[in-house]
Amino acid sequence: MSTTRPYSPGDRGPESGDGGASGTPGGGGLAVPSEGRQARRLSFDDESGVVPLARDFARQALHAWGWLPAASADRRAAAEDVLLVVSELVTNACLHAEGPDELRISCNNKVLRVEVSDRGAGQPAPRTPHRAGRPGGHGMFIVQRLCLDWGVVRTPGVTGKTVWAELGAPA
Repeated sequence: MSTTRPYSPGDRGPESGDGGASGTPGGGGLAVPSEGRQARRLSFDDESGVVPLARDFARQALHAWGWLPAASADRRAAAEDVLLVVSELVTNACLHAEGPDELRISCNNKVLRVEVSDRGAGQPAPRTPHRAGRPGGHGMFIVQRLCLDWGVVRTPGVTGKTVWAELGAPA
């Protein structure tokens, strides 16, 4: 698992252009196909209750993209993993970075990518050694275990970062 590469192997970086439609709490973002990739964005400006809002937004995207309702236990587990990763990344932004600015979710038929942008200066990392019996501190360990890869993107001269994670699409 990587915390140094801004993109996973073989990824050409962020989508060119907007990459998706802005999401609103009432209607959510629209799926935007781009070379087989669909994407949605949700801005957290002036929102409260951002973790459940992010999960609901992700659940709507999974329904739109056919991940839900799940036809098998494997597909259900894949969707639950996505919702857990969204929750963990947004929660980390709340706890360690003054809250998230934006959630972006995109997928093609092989990989689903979750990105959470915030204004924090910290560097997320799984706690080492991981102590399963102790409360708290499990977020990035969970992300690392569930995801194909994850990392952090910083833009020079701009405060904040984007933490991304990629999960495999269900078979």
